[in-house]
Amino acid sequence: MTLTLKLPSANGTISDYSLTGGPIGKPSSPPVFNRIAYAAAHVVSDPMRDTNPWTAPAIDWDATMAFRHHLWSLGFKIAEAMDTAQRGMGVDWAGARELIRRSLAESRTVPGADLACGAGTDQLAPDDTKILQDVIEAYETQIGFVEAEGGRAVMMASRALARVARSADDYRTVYGDILSQTREKVVLHWLGDMFDPQLAGYWGSSSFDKALETVLAIINDNKNKVEGIKISLLDNRKEVELRKRLPEGVLCFTGDDFNYAELIEGDSERYSHALLGIFDAVAPSASKALSHLARGETQAFRDVIEPTVPLSRKIFEAPTQYYKAGVVFLAWLNGHQTHFTMPAGMQSARGIVHYADIFRLADQANVLDKPELATQRMNSLLQVYGL
Repeated sequence: MTLTLKLPSANGTISDYSLTGGPIGKPSSPPVFNRIAYAAAHVVSDPMRDTNPWTAPAIDWDATMAFRHHLWSLGFKIAEAMDTAQRGMGVDWAGARELIRRSLAESRTVPGADLACGAGTDQLAPDDTKILQDVIEAYETQIGFVEAEGGRAVMMASRALARVARSADDYRTVYGDILSQTREKVVLHWLGDMFDPQLAGYWGSSSFDKALETVLAIINDNKNKVEGIKISLLDNRKEVELRKRLPEGVLCFTGDDFNYAELIEGDSERYSHALLGIFDAVAPSASKALSHLARGETQAFRDVIEPTVPLSRKIFEAPTQYYKAGVVFLAWLNGHQTHFTMPAGMQSARGIVHYADIFRLADQANVLDKPELATQRMNSLLQVYGL
């Protein structure tokens, strides 16, 4: 039976839409990839306990951990407590600390499960950040917690550092100090200001070329402490330029949710590994595509992954920092949570036409795992909007 529902469009009309896609089946056991693939995972709110969602959102820990098991079962590593988990946009350091603790403990119950944890400086209030030492101490606190819990850190870009740094040398000072102290190798984090406007001018310059020189200097000064760097600038040319200039043994992780398919595939000389928020939303498809790539089936990889790219570009369209709403919307449609609410009420950051577009593109990309449930839930959301 063909599933049909009425969906709004940007031109103000409402028309019938008939689903055409089909679910991607889950593998019987976690597959092995020839790329390192981190899925940045979201958190699930608990609306029954959420009395102050803006400043103290309640988290459904059981549903949040169940989603991590879903990702591990598909072969992914998890990038925990990153911006996809609404760090600095609904989830504060106290919430992130509990998320990290629980996820690390949960990973020990799953053979082969792996994760890296976001460590930043988001416990610092703007008025409390005066000098570089404030930033250094904040990083020390968070990375120290991750490592004390037995985890590895992703050294997240710091709003506080962007506020107080006056030159590229200030970035070299802070990163050099922190990397000299870490027990484990870390992944660095280059997040563009389209993801977070407060990171404008990061690395001491608004010029990509100058910022790149600073990043490379930091990496070369600390090669024995850097596993790799995640770059999220939504510009494949810039990522390729970074990738070809990294020292041997330092990995490039694409965070480009517009161009990930071609960057992961790479060319005859180089490719990118992945640390992506979109993998949260399209996990079965991404898993299947990466399995094909590991077997050398390049065309099959493209056939599966490329239909997800228009969907990702819609989810991550400007203002890009609100992409989390689309990710959680798909988790709800696919039955990974019972509601469509988010920390800080972030579900309201996008409008109903945006969600209708995501629904269409998810169907066309074979990303709706349970089409009947997704249709039922989409209809219920439309009713809330009076449609």
